[in-house]
Amino acid sequence: MNWGRSTRHEKSGELHGLLRVRGFTQDDAHLLCTPEQLNAEIKGILDFVRDVMKVFDFPYDLEISTRPTAGSIGSDEDWDRATQALRQALEESGLPFQINEGEGAFYGPKIDVKLKDALGREWQCATIQVDFAMPERFELAYIGADGEKHRPVMVHRVILGAMERFIGVLTEHFAGPFPPGWPPVQVILLTVTDPQIPYAEDVARQLLGAGIRVEKDFRNEKLGLKIRRPSSRRSLT
Repeated sequence: MNWGRSTRHEKSGELHGLLRVRGFTQDDAHLLCTPEQLNAEIKGILDFVRDVMKVFDFPYDLEISTRPTAGSIGSDEDWDRATQALRQALEESGLPFQINEGEGAFYGPKIDVKLKDALGREWQCATIQVDFAMPERFELAYIGADGEKHRPVMVHRVILGAMERFIGVLTEHFAGPFPPGWPPVQVILLTVTDPQIPYAEDVARQLLGAGIRVEKDFRNEKLGLKIRRPSSRRSLT
């Protein structure tokens, strides 16, 4: 997997906060496999998407985007093989999907993962694309069990999609207050005066024992100052 920076010259009226930007970062990856391995690779990526979206509590829909009416490359046979591979993987995984006619990439069809935020709006983030055309163009080959050269299949995939869009959708979905398990520090214990330190230490031990990430701020300062100006030298448990 590679974190790649991309740019796109969106018109000013099309820009939309973090959800549609001119510069974005993608968790892009390109997998090369044999035609016999293709089904398992697609299913593995679908499982990856499921596991990641479960962490963020995101519902989502799946679409197969098919060959564009203009500007695409590759033979009809390769497009049919790629589209059927995506359909078969989804059906065997028991996942419902829709067909999105003509919205595939110029080199191959794809599964688009449409996230749903708290308002029911859909955002395309993750994608799985099957590509027979690029290995052909670059004359890629592997030696098969028969000792002969064969053409591999390329699978393009992103799980989060554009990080900027994903963070934007995530923020919209939770309306700001993210789940308490996400922050690197979940609890900061502040004392008012030194006599509270033993009790605060005991609370810290209990929280730590419960698997909660804790920091302690026992400075001899006013409570308001501790809140406004967190110490960069808080003791870590």
